[in-house]
Amino acid sequence: MLGSGFPTGSIADFEKANLLLLMGSNTTEAHPIIANRMKAAVKKGLKIIVVDPRKIEMTKVAADHLQIRVGSDIALINGMIHVIIEEGLYNPTFIAERTTGFEELKKKVAAYTPNHVSEICGIPEEKIIETARAFATAENGMIAYTLGITEHVHGVNNVFDIANLALLTGHIGKPGNGIMPLRGQNNVQGAGDMGALPNMLTGGLPLYDETVRKRFEERWGVRLNPHVGDTQTRTFQRIEEGTVKAVYIIGENPIQADVYKSHTRHLFEQLELLVVQDIFMHETAELAHVVLPARSWAESEGTFINTERRVQRVRKAVEAAPGTREDWEILCDLSTRLGYPMHYTHAEEIWNEIRSLVPEMYGGMSYERLDREGGLQYPCPTEDHPGTGYLHERFHQETFTGMKGKFVPVDYLPPPEPADEEYPFILTTGRRYEQYNTHTQTRHYASGVKLKQTEERLDIHPEDASRLGIQDGDLVQVSSRRGSVRVKAQITEKSAPGLLFMSFHWREVPTNQLTLNEYDPISGTAQYKACAVKVEKVSETATNSTSLLNETIL
Repeated sequence: MLGSGFPTGSIADFEKANLLLLMGSNTTEAHPIIANRMKAAVKKGLKIIVVDPRKIEMTKVAADHLQIRVGSDIALINGMIHVIIEEGLYNPTFIAERTTGFEELKKKVAAYTPNHVSEICGIPEEKIIETARAFATAENGMIAYTLGITEHVHGVNNVFDIANLALLTGHIGKPGNGIMPLRGQNNVQGAGDMGALPNMLTGGLPLYDETVRKRFEERWGVRLNPHVGDTQTRTFQRIEEGTVKAVYIIGENPIQADVYKSHTRHLFEQLELLVVQDIFMHETAELAHVVLPARSWAESEGTFINTERRVQRVRKAVEAAPGTREDWEILCDLSTRLGYPMHYTHAEEIWNEIRSLVPEMYGGMSYERLDREGGLQYPCPTEDHPGTGYLHERFHQETFTGMKGKFVPVDYLPPPEPADEEYPFILTTGRRYEQYNTHTQTRHYASGVKLKQTEERLDIHPEDASRLGIQDGDLVQVSSRRGSVRVKAQITEKSAPGLLFMSFHWREVPTNQLTLNEYDPISGTAQYKACAVKVEKVSETATNSTSLLNETIL
């Protein structure tokens, strides 16, 4: 739609924006440092409108909270676009000269009247209209989102529609504007930028481009496979079909993190070879035939790329554990043994090779500059280039050149598994503040660290708890069509009536035993954010050890 999938702005833009749509992001718990920056911006005049099914902590500093039903984001965005077009709250000249596909978008959103959208989302009509007007007329407007937008079977379409809204209103290509996907971990952006995507080479360059491939082939002395690789989802399908017999996993714990846990475990158990390269023994590593002990970030040298496209140096802080090696050393040794020699003496050599291969992105980012300036945002092609705080400036230049913005109209589709009489609740999943992902790293706290939450809880609304005779701390069984887990209840108004919430951090409560084995057909991202479940209070005579109970259930 825009020419690249990179985050378009900077974290500093929150302080330059007038209005921020915060969509599907439990920011204080998943991105606490960025949440602090948002809160600081509020004190300087930023208005935040939270769009989230739960009453997350960010609602305390927000100007408004649109508590939509899970999975209804496209309906809401299309409704806002409908209002903006109907009321003429856009620049026709900008749209005509600098975008394509507007008429198709206009036709698509015609049916998304505020009344119709209100029925889908559960948001009053006037709120939809007010929000559309506020965003369209804001001098500087931003949209930030994370996994609450992408972890759906229609996650890609959710992102398309966010881009439709930003493009329609012109909130892109200048300071205080743009689209900020908040990446789920500290180097997610960097992993993708370095080619850990099935359709990309280093620097986010397209694999299908013959000219791009030739650049890498000449440097590396090999011919590259021109065919796009498989997503993780497709790889799992091929394991099931028997055409993939070996899997190599680096820095990931799919057994705990992936949907439909028992199915994932079954797939891995039938592999002829499972290799895990990581820093701790976790659920997936316990199944592996080979475990390659790597080093943590604090034991390593190199670079990370964060959520605002900023390349930053990582420096060794502690001596490495005996018997471990840096990830790149392991990979180079393996490559050499497989017949392609790879020899580097330091991570800086690898970074300089990247700079020479993709100079338009990283050419000006020497270690010396990164050390001196504390990081730089790409594109940064030359040593005297300051880095790029925001992308797509062309949209607001007096003379327009380059690729036009392309609208991609999308339709709302309901979540694939709605609540019904047998499974009357919707379970949505996410993260807890003190734990990290699958608890692989944060399980190993040093003595003396005090935690507020030491076990998983089921967040349930007081009305639902009262109807089921559940009190705070009671042991309950949560069941879906795929499995059951037992967990203590936590009565809270953060969850709306009919909506439950759990994280997937604790192995003692394997939440992903419940989640739905459905995926976005484009990205392969799993449907983590909505599945139908039922809740039953467990007999008071039952053991209070959720770990033992869940081992029995599994």
